[in-house]
Parts: sequence; C-alpha cells; structure tokens
Amino acid sequence: MPIELYDGDLPDGLDFGDTVAIDTETMGLNPVRDRLCLVQLSAGDGNCHMVQLRQGRYEAPNLKRLLTDPDVTKLFHFARFDIAAIQAYLGVVCQPVYCTKIASRLVRTFTDRHGLKDLCKDLLNVDLSKQQQSSDWGAAELTPEQLKYAASDVLHLHEMRAKLNAMLEREGRTELARECFRFLPTRAALDLAGWEDQDIFAH
Repeated sequence: MPIELYDGDLPDGLDFGDTVAIDTETMGLNPVRDRLCLVQLSAGDGNCHMVQLRQGRYEAPNLKRLLTDPDVTKLFHFARFDIAAIQAYLGVVCQPVYCTKIASRLVRTFTDRHGLKDLCKDLLNVDLSKQQQSSDWGAAELTPEQLKYAASDVLHLHEMRAKLNAMLEREGRTELARECFRFLPTRAALDLAGWEDQDIFAH
C-alpha cells in the first residue's frame, strides 16, 4: 500500500475528493490527557497520506482547512474519539462527518461486534491486524509496522460506508444516521468538557 508521511501538515494542492477517510493515533484513550500524534487520510483509492504531529506543534493549516471544508465529508470509524482528539489539539470542529461504527450499530442489531476489525471481516472479508494498536505513537520516528497498521485503519472505510449505506436504506434508517452524525461534534465537545461517562438524556 502506498504511504506518504508528512511532518506537521499536508502539502499544498492535495485533493481527496468529496469524501476523505480519517483516523488518528494518540498517546492513549483520554483526549484531554493523551496528545494527538498522527492523522491518517485516504481518498479511498488505496493510498494513505499521514501527518505526523510533533508535541506542541499543531498549526497544520492545510490539514485544518480540509477538516473544516463543508464540501468534504470526513469518514471515520468511531468518530466520537477522533473528533474529540482533533478538537482538543487542532482546535477545529469536523463537519460534515460519517461514522461507520454508528451506522453499524443502527443496522447490524443482530450482533454486538461493531469494531473496525469485525466490520472489515464481516462486510468486506478483509482480515485486519491490530498488533500495533498499543504502541508509542509519540516516537520521533515511526516504524514501518506502525505506518502499515495506521494506514489499514482508513483504506477500507469508503467501501465499508457503501455497504452500510445500502443497509441503512434497506432498514429505513438513513435519516436517523444522518442526525446522529450531525450530533457527533457536540458529543465530542461533551466528552472534552467532562461528560464522557454520563448520559445527560437519562432520567
């Protein structure tokens, strides 16, 4: 798989079309504490572009422009986490967005397996390796194994979205999914503000 790694920002003139698959790697699972280290992007063409972000250096104007472009859908798996990390460290709100995990939860109600590895296997017959999931993403130099793992998290999202969209349409839940996606930046803001473990809609 072709991988392009950039230091600090995307290059000028890079075009991902109307939908860009995005994932992030951080130092841990708490976006308030654990800094954003890597942003992976793909246009769904088998190529992966990555921006390595050094500690305290989050200017990245080209990346931020893409993340906030209203004409480009940002495609995530478990968008809630990635959007929160992006809000916390890049200071921008991603819109519009699509989350394959939410789409899966809305239509694959016959299972509780909604992880990326599960969806790749069930929908695309692709086996993903998660061996590098817990590794030091803040290292000055990332290993080829880390880069290959990080790329695999975005390369299949376009195809997965097509499968899930067909299921959403079949089950009459397309508009419900859209409304959930629209709420995701607010859900991420609640996480960052301290309401990550509370359901504010509960009685």
